[in-house]
Amino acid sequence: MLRPAIIILTLGWLGLFVLAPHLLVVLTSLMTPHPQHLGTYPFTLDAYVQLLDPLYASVLLDSLGLAALTTLICLLLGYPFAYTIAGLSTRWRALLLFLLIVPFWTNSLIRTYAIKLILGNKGLINGSLMNLGLIDQPLQLLYTPFAVVFGLVYILFPFFVLPLVSSFDKLDPGLLEAANDLGASRWQRFRHVVLPLTMPGVIAGSLIVFLPAMGMFYVADLLGGAKNLLLGNVIKNQFLLVRDWPFGAALSVTLILLMAGLLLLYAWSNRRIHRRGGLDDENL
Repeated sequence: MLRPAIIILTLGWLGLFVLAPHLLVVLTSLMTPHPQHLGTYPFTLDAYVQLLDPLYASVLLDSLGLAALTTLICLLLGYPFAYTIAGLSTRWRALLLFLLIVPFWTNSLIRTYAIKLILGNKGLINGSLMNLGLIDQPLQLLYTPFAVVFGLVYILFPFFVLPLVSSFDKLDPGLLEAANDLGASRWQRFRHVVLPLTMPGVIAGSLIVFLPAMGMFYVADLLGGAKNLLLGNVIKNQFLLVRDWPFGAALSVTLILLMAGLLLLYAWSNRRIHRRGGLDDENL
């Protein structure tokens, strides 16, 4: 009796607070804009057609570029970091993971303001370089794409590392020993054993980093100014300033569809790896 009640309660919770809001967003995206209301009839696809406007298309491409660059940097830094953590003793691994998640104890908005103090004209970096005599005048680090990517990487880096650490923990050392006994070089062991088996962690980390990077409008507002907009900035402006709720909802639906596509990619990669047994024996 308890189990059906828990299932019904869970499904009701998900339906009320997950499914219903998403359906409301989709419904709003099909309505006609109205300055005084959420939207009015008739239903139309004008909001989605507006996405093809060169102005918004360029913002979307810029957002995709910044998010992809953020994800790539997190991959290049996070993969060797997670690999190193996996090879350490339990004590050192716990310490490094603790240091990795310590920033979560502080609100990300406060940490973003701290980055402004670091990158500003009178901030820590410029002050140190000027005191060392390496530069004569402050470098323009703040309100640039560099500052936006720096802030996104700083905030999202732990989310990339943690799935990778989990993937490395599941890696069977016996497979590496078998590959070594079969004459595989260090690069071949990495290419044909380590990388395929940790690819679900890479895709999961990319998924967790890529989409939030497109929506963190406060990072772009504080570190990039009005010159570097993310898709989240456009959505916020459409809802709060322009009052064009259907178009803001259409942008939100676009992000939802992008997330669904990435989730399908993640599921497909997992099935493919399991189907191959995790290894391509012919390449060992």
